[in-house]
Amino acid sequence: MLDLDRKRIVLGLTGGIACYKSAELVRRLVEQGAAVDVVMTQAATRFITPVTMQALSGRPVFVDAWDPRVANNMAHIDLTRGADAVLVAPASADFLARLAHGMADDLLATLCLARACPLLVAPAMNLQMWFSPPTQRNAGQLRADGVVLLGPGSGDQACGETGDGRMLVPHELLAELVAFFQPKPLAGRRVLVTAGPTSEPVDPVRVLTNRSSGKTGYAIARAAREAGAEVTLVSGPTALPAPYGVARVGVQTARDMREAVMAQAAQADVFVAVAAVADWRVAHPSDVKIKKRDGAAPPRLDFVANPDILAEVAALPGGPWCVGFAAETDDLDRNAADKRRRKGVPLLVGNLVQEAMEGDTTAFVLFDDAGRHPLPAGGKLQAARRLVAEIAARLPARGPA
Repeated sequence: MLDLDRKRIVLGLTGGIACYKSAELVRRLVEQGAAVDVVMTQAATRFITPVTMQALSGRPVFVDAWDPRVANNMAHIDLTRGADAVLVAPASADFLARLAHGMADDLLATLCLARACPLLVAPAMNLQMWFSPPTQRNAGQLRADGVVLLGPGSGDQACGETGDGRMLVPHELLAELVAFFQPKPLAGRRVLVTAGPTSEPVDPVRVLTNRSSGKTGYAIARAAREAGAEVTLVSGPTALPAPYGVARVGVQTARDMREAVMAQAAQADVFVAVAAVADWRVAHPSDVKIKKRDGAAPPRLDFVANPDILAEVAALPGGPWCVGFAAETDDLDRNAADKRRRKGVPLLVGNLVQEAMEGDTTAFVLFDDAGRHPLPAGGKLQAARRLVAEIAARLPARGPA
């Protein structure tokens, strides 16, 4: 199912060059199944036309508070009734000020005041405007009023300066909106996830690695963040972009991964060890490329064991609640249950390599003290969300602060 299937979003645009991003945002929202009603201020129409937004949304665009297309002439009331959220992107400094003070001098400001659904705003302005004391006071007042501020981001600005104040890009806003609608069973928790393969050097050119794509671990990191957690992702080499809002630490070898994990483990509430960590590494990697010689025997490689990261974290006094993974080719139940006992973790997730590795779907089977619990097969993000819900349900209650 699409992430925003059957959601109705009222998208407000205020005056700013970032309006061009809103066109792409509408397209992405519609692709995810949302019905989008666009409301523009007069200033917004100076940057992008209502015709463009209507073509992308497939629905009428509203600008005038006295629009006669609404039968009762109350667009400011009717547009938010039945809506799942109002998102204002871009939200100018002027609009934030009017919103913070309850102004109702145009259609968009009035419907925000009269709304019957959550309100999210994506600030977009010059960095001096964003950091000015009035804007910061207004932003603080909006947060206190329950308005969700998305961003702003940081980077190059249309004025030629660089810094905070620019509107988040469409895929970031989409990720924020999707996350907004997800349950928050991990709110206030810190989650540490490993993902991807490790890469063990043979010589400066060759490595020993595996076929892990990292997709499952990245999906779990995203799902945990959507569930309200602060997430750190320690990742081996992959071609995947870090999930939005997740802190990514890149590593190469198993020893690199262990070092990165141990630096974070004491602060984590949950550790989810998804990475396909190499069990062994070459004992003495060559400093120079190993040459192939005609008639010569292949080189002999001696191996030593890599650290067992999951078992080490699970043994930490007062350490995080640990979740292991077992990717097996056969006899999943026996191998996964045995691995859970050996690692000393409360929950282990098993799946079959041939059904999951490199693909976009998977089927998890959970193993705990009560036995075997299969989860429905599906896309990796859907499976990750189900797993995160299971983790949250099993987590011990936190003691008093």
